[in-house]
Amino acid sequence: MILPVHESVRTHVARLLTTIYALDENAQPTVALEYPPNRELGDLGTPVAFELARRLRKAPRAIAQEIAGAFGTLEGVRTVSAAPNGYLNFFLERRAFLLDRLRQREVKRHPTTGKAIVEHTAINPNKAAHIGHLRNSALGDTLVRVLRFRGIPVEVQNYIDDTGVQVADVVVGFRVIEGKSLDEIREIADSTRFDYYCWDLYARVTDWYGDDKERLAVRAGTLHDIEHGGNDNAEAAAFIADRIVRCHLQTMARMNVDYDLLTWEGDILRLKFWAQAFDVLKAKKAVYLRTDGRLKGCWVMPIEDDEANPKSQGANEGTEDDEEREKVIVRSNGVVTYVGKDIAYQFWKLGLLGRDFHYRVFTERSHQGTAQSGSGRQGPLWATCTSGGRDDHPLFGGAAYVYNVIDVRQSYLQKLLKQALIAVGHPEGAERSHHFSYEMVALSHATARELGYAPPPDSEDAKRPFVEVSGRKGLGVKADDLLDTMIRKASGEVAKRNPELSADETDRTARRIAIAAVRYFLIKFSRGKVIAFDLDEALSFEGESGPYIQYAVVRANNIFQKVQQRDGLDEAALLGSLPDVPAGELTGENGDHELWSLVLEASRLDEVVEQVIRTLEFSVLAKYAFMLAQAFNAFYHRSPILNEERDDVRRWRAAAVIFLRNQLTQALDLMGVAVPARM
Repeated sequence: MILPVHESVRTHVARLLTTIYALDENAQPTVALEYPPNRELGDLGTPVAFELARRLRKAPRAIAQEIAGAFGTLEGVRTVSAAPNGYLNFFLERRAFLLDRLRQREVKRHPTTGKAIVEHTAINPNKAAHIGHLRNSALGDTLVRVLRFRGIPVEVQNYIDDTGVQVADVVVGFRVIEGKSLDEIREIADSTRFDYYCWDLYARVTDWYGDDKERLAVRAGTLHDIEHGGNDNAEAAAFIADRIVRCHLQTMARMNVDYDLLTWEGDILRLKFWAQAFDVLKAKKAVYLRTDGRLKGCWVMPIEDDEANPKSQGANEGTEDDEEREKVIVRSNGVVTYVGKDIAYQFWKLGLLGRDFHYRVFTERSHQGTAQSGSGRQGPLWATCTSGGRDDHPLFGGAAYVYNVIDVRQSYLQKLLKQALIAVGHPEGAERSHHFSYEMVALSHATARELGYAPPPDSEDAKRPFVEVSGRKGLGVKADDLLDTMIRKASGEVAKRNPELSADETDRTARRIAIAAVRYFLIKFSRGKVIAFDLDEALSFEGESGPYIQYAVVRANNIFQKVQQRDGLDEAALLGSLPDVPAGELTGENGDHELWSLVLEASRLDEVVEQVIRTLEFSVLAKYAFMLAQAFNAFYHRSPILNEERDDVRRWRAAAVIFLRNQLTQALDLMGVAVPARM
């Protein structure tokens, strides 16, 4: 990895600036490190001389020469030079650099001040997961993996809205439209694909409301029953939510996605988390009771004008628009809105509520997932509960940082959470609360046709660049259907390329390829961009795709296996021989620096992860992995390894292949992707 070298160089240069120019710590310029355009110029470079030129009244080149002349020795750095343009360039000890990274398989972790909570997925437990939920879970799980790679302890939460309108609608469907008792609902759950059944039922309920708006009163009554509990509708809702959540967990396990805690909204209500948060908000005058106007009897929070509030712009004082600057937290009938529940939940996440859940084991996890970054762990999956529970649960909540992975449509709500934290005197809590937003997922027209969702050719939807889907209307791609289609297509490709594989091996390989295709596609675009998911583009073995990167790792493994067969050296023996092997191929003495450039680029994974965490933009990681796979494939075609007769050249090339394979495997693991043995 490259960041320890960055840190070492920065520290050394900063010490020199103090010595040469008597600059104290506060006057030190930032020692920014860059990569010169080619390795002839250096491996790292800094424009620090330009930062000092005006202050010291010297030319940048003269300053760079002075620093280079006083540089002395630094472990890992071979030479330092001052470029004519004023840059200070560093040349690394190439042999030691590669050997150190081949021997040290574990990344050096950085100390952290506390754990992070990442809440993601949060699918309404009323029907099957759809393709949009896969983007949420892929982004959320990748965030978990990069934080853990960085050495930050992470608690992964999945919020279950078991008391919301969507669950109430499915209860209405079963109890009112179909006239089912709880026992009959259980029988349906045991004899059907329950999340699919509820998917269709939910769409029927939507149509039923549309036929007669007065039927919405049935929804309101059912929702009231669920929130208060102790009745048939509440029992039905609890059963439906539990069964659907178990279906969702199976779907997400296929994507190598895992959780530590399921937080149930019903427990937030029953344990009166909101009452505690409400008292704090009232005491700090962050909310107040409206005594007149359209919102009379409601407790409201004043809204700061913000671009995230679509109603805040153009509002005129003294008109009804004033009321649009207030968010209802508690309705006049005493029912807390989802905003209030989320405020209480956010307070608890940050350890600011003063109350806690009880905890129960929801299920025992047995799947492995991908191992390197800690996903797919075994042991209990915990869930909140109202009473009882177990005493041996981990310590949940009380995080130093909170990341809420929720789509961009919830930006307004997430800003209200931060506003509430500031209003009650916790601006640091607002600073440590991050909304990880993302845009929706649609379908390409080709994929919509293949999956049976193509709009009529003469419709307005057919003229749009992508096809939108709607779960409420029953028009959407179920996540499992998408994964099944991808596996089927991948299986055909694997069987065609490897006819000797058994059916089980073909299926196992196809599943890994399919998950790579889906997960990579869902993060390779900027998260602020609407995705038009395309089956063929995602599954391509040649384009910018997960399978393309997987194939590069498989190729690297195959190369080394053949080198091992030829030379009779396993990986340990090869690495053990390298200190005594001439390193001209690595140092550039053989005529070029291509091999070293590949090694240096592969070492930048930790630097890329730092950028990802800083910007929360995972397309950077995806594109880095793709670029590295491209660079390896180009090197492989130009610089033969198996047919290289020079023993020293072959060994260094093989060593570089091992390092690149390790780095690409780690990069894929950070994206939740495992590498098959064959492709």
